[in-house]
Amino acid sequence: MKKLEQILEKKNFLKNDIVFLLSLKGEDCKKLFQKAQEVKLKYISNKVYYRGLIELSNIESALFSYKNNYASIVIQSGEIESEIFSKKIENILKKIHQKTSGKFGITLSMGEQKKETYKRWLDAGASRYLLRIETTNKKLYNKIHPNDETHNFHKRLKHLKELQDIGYQTGTGVLIGLPFQTLEDLADDLLFFKSFDIDMVGMGPYIEHINTPLYKHSNLLLSKENRLELSLKMIAILRILMKDINIAATTAMQTLDENGHIKALIVGANILMPNTTPTTYKKNYLLYENKERTKDQAKNVNKILEERVNSSGNKVCFGEKGDSLHFFKRKKIQYLQ
Repeated sequence: MKKLEQILEKKNFLKNDIVFLLSLKGEDCKKLFQKAQEVKLKYISNKVYYRGLIELSNIESALFSYKNNYASIVIQSGEIESEIFSKKIENILKKIHQKTSGKFGITLSMGEQKKETYKRWLDAGASRYLLRIETTNKKLYNKIHPNDETHNFHKRLKHLKELQDIGYQTGTGVLIGLPFQTLEDLADDLLFFKSFDIDMVGMGPYIEHINTPLYKHSNLLLSKENRLELSLKMIAILRILMKDINIAATTAMQTLDENGHIKALIVGANILMPNTTPTTYKKNYLLYENKERTKDQAKNVNKILEERVNSSGNKVCFGEKGDSLHFFKRKKIQYLQ
């Protein structure tokens, strides 16, 4: 039996196994993707769940997602830690919860907050929280973040643990293809997700932006094609490692390749996040250049996106929250859709 087949048959991967898998090319890479697809179908089926992505705290966008049968949204914003902001989000959550009769899954991505704020937002109707670690290599973390208390590596780990303990379906993620990043770093990232017992992961290729400090290191980057392929391998390996978690096909993958998000679904992802932010405001939230679909209204994208998902052998599940099965196993509670 070849080394690849031996590794893929293991119940758990060692770090050197993951580095080997991340190095695969050609036909061997296809075998990895095939294995991940088999695991996905066996443990979570071919269902794909939508999360209407709102890049502002906008109730109308939330209701648009609800009326279009998404059943879940992600509200993300800058990292603002103040009582005024906390109260504003709390009120928005309560209104969304009320107008959707509590049938809507709400994910928050708002950075580090006080523990009491996390609790208030959970009580107000949020059920999931995404706080990206970006990288589990502390030295690399410090290279890509400002050197201040707000961007403290150990503090971020503490917040992730708090989110788990409070009762959120807890998500994190990393950037793939960063300057100075190695395959060993990425292997450690995947093992971290497993050891931390994460419920959901959103990770994708690093895309440089000319107005950021890291742009001066662009010469160290892999090609966009290689960053996309590496991201697909990360998703595939993670699906094999953590069979029942939710894995997002991120916007960044679609930015590098028009079908990048569909390719991610084929190799193990099961979450899509169509952007439902009003077009007027999208131009104010360009995290990277050439960000996908700053012109399209979500209602015009729905049909095309559904057709693409279905053609990939997956199925869009409208009206289902698509909560992380792993969360319910971790908490030892019965899952009710």
